[in-house]
Amino acid sequence: MEYVIRLKRIYLPADVSDGHRILVDRLWPRGVSKEKAQIEYWHKEIAPSQVLRNQFHGGKITYAQFKQLYMDELEGNPESGLFVDGCRKWLETDCVTFLFGTKNEEENNAVVLRDWIMKKLEMLAFPFD
Repeated sequence: MEYVIRLKRIYLPADVSDGHRILVDRLWPRGVSKEKAQIEYWHKEIAPSQVLRNQFHGGKITYAQFKQLYMDELEGNPESGLFVDGCRKWLETDCVTFLFGTKNEEENNAVVLRDWIMKKLEMLAFPFD
């Protein structure tokens, strides 16, 4: 089965093609009501730590450093396994869209999280490769 995890700014309108809408930021985005967001799930515990988030957004670390540090956090986070399992179950019924608030659509926590989860799902599908 091929899984599809899409990425989308939460400020863009919800669409039925989004499938399961999951907010992956630690903080609720400014100016977005819960009604407008139409999220199915908000798992802020899987987001980067406040310290890491501040370092990245404050320009103290590069995106490459952020990416590695965030993946290290994910590996050590007891919530990660539950989130991967949840994503796998959602993906069996529809696509999943990770929602994020940042303006940078190429270098953000949702990109790192999607890539990390896709790798985990691949490992679950082919554990002996």
